[in-house]
Parts: sequence; C-alpha cells; structure tokens
Amino acid sequence: MELKGKKIIILVEDRYQILELWYPLIRMREAGARVVTVGPEKGRTYRSERGMEVTADEAAAGIDVGDCDAVIVPGGYSPDLMRRHPPMVRLVREAHARGKVVATICHAGWMLASADIIRGRRVTSFFSMKDDMIHAGAEWVDEPVVRDGTIITSRKPDDLPAFCREIIAALLE
Repeated sequence: MELKGKKIIILVEDRYQILELWYPLIRMREAGARVVTVGPEKGRTYRSERGMEVTADEAAAGIDVGDCDAVIVPGGYSPDLMRRHPPMVRLVREAHARGKVVATICHAGWMLASADIIRGRRVTSFFSMKDDMIHAGAEWVDEPVVRDGTIITSRKPDDLPAFCREIIAALLE
C-alpha cells in the first residue's frame, strides 16, 4: 500500500477511453490511494466511447486542489468536452501551480494546452496531437512516458503500465 494517505483526482466526462480511465483508477486504488472521480457535475454518470459508465464523486467547481496529491486526466475525446468547463481547466491549472502531479494520457494533452501549463515543457501525447502540443509551446517527443517536473504524459493505452509506474514514483518522492 505504497500510496496510503494519498488522494488522487481522476477527471471524468463523456466519451472517455475506457482503459485510460479505469486502469489508473484501479491501479492507484490497488496502491492504497484514495481516488476521487471529478466531473462537471457531482453524481452525474458519464459514458465512455463504448457506453461504459462512471459516476462523478464530486463536481470540479467544488474541488480544492490543496488537499489532493495528483490529478489524472484520461484520454479519448473526453478532454475536448472537459476543457469546455472552466472549473475543470482551473482545477488542472491550480494543481500544477501548487506543485501537484498532473498526469495526462493520449488526447488529455488538450487539458494541458487549455490550462496553459506546458509552455517550455517536454511532453508526449497521441501522435495526432503533436501539433497541438507544439502550438501550446511544448517540446513534443514520441516516448511511452515523459516526466517534466510534476507533469507526466503518455501516448496511448499500450503505455499505461509505464504511465502508472511514473505516477506512483512521483507520488513517492
């Protein structure tokens, strides 16, 4: 239970990629962390691209990132919906400003760009987002997982084991 006492927020919205949400959620709980799902609306059920459901434990507008240790943003097309909600973008921006781990995979880099926190940072993402990341001021590389300070990024579901290992390592420092 290496993450006992740690609180991790996983952002949720419709059209999330199933593995990119559930794999980190289960892995972080397995490691002993308290994992809280946060969406635009508390208690609302959000559906993956294939209809799998997850319910938001809390609403982004009511979250104080001061009492969390990390924010994980899954991919799929949910990050494009997430960034339409200012409280969700604020949550990512504030978590970063307070030195919390902010971890994104696949298309979740859209949230980093919208929060304007990757300028001058080294990141990765799904390959089709390379231009988005570069235009947001980042140095984009094609690697399974990239850590630049407290920002951790990964490319795709195949990278989930490395992604979760890096999140755990960062939280243990």
